[in-house]
Amino acid sequence: MLPVVWLVLAVVVAVLLTMWITFTLTRLDRLHARVDAAQAAMDAQLVRRAAALLHVAESQDSAAPDHRRANYDAIAQKALNAGDADIERQTIENAVGRAVAELADLPQPLRPDAAAELREAAARVLIARRFYNDAVRDTRALRARRMPRLFRMAGRRPMPQFFDIDDTLPAAPGRAGSDPSPDPAPDATIETAPRVSTPGTENTKEDQT
Repeated sequence: MLPVVWLVLAVVVAVLLTMWITFTLTRLDRLHARVDAAQAAMDAQLVRRAAALLHVAESQDSAAPDHRRANYDAIAQKALNAGDADIERQTIENAVGRAVAELADLPQPLRPDAAAELREAAARVLIARRFYNDAVRDTRALRARRMPRLFRMAGRRPMPQFFDIDDTLPAAPGRAGSDPSPDPAPDATIETAPRVSTPGTENTKEDQT
């Protein structure tokens, strides 16, 4: 009887272990697919931001300073030509971010449509990078556990890396260096309380008359 019990326990443990391995492998595949999709989306938004910077640099009516156009053009071109495996990719994208922030802080503001294009592109980069880093964090957390490392569940896939750049949004037009005053408080409406007469007051007034 005892060998049968051990056999049943061994079968149960084997089934549970197989189910856990299958579940973990499926989750790892989904996380890696999520990382790939998030990276593709982030790359698209980085290209869009660099293209917006290049458009501002090349457009003669964008109100960009003439002595900085060549620099903005070179930065944008370098970012557009950078590959995913470029070890200097983060440095290049940081240069694009600084150029966008510099354009937003000009004493003479850019043309409204050019400024809006840059700000929208920068906002999209910020959101895309957050999604990508969240996917990387979840994937690395699962791969760092003992059992996935022991069974080498990730196979030969490289460990995804965080993408850290300064993606601070540029100041909105008309708000750089300004100290917006708080909204004025609404006019207070004074309501007069209804007159309440106490018992006996009316009789006293009649007696006085």
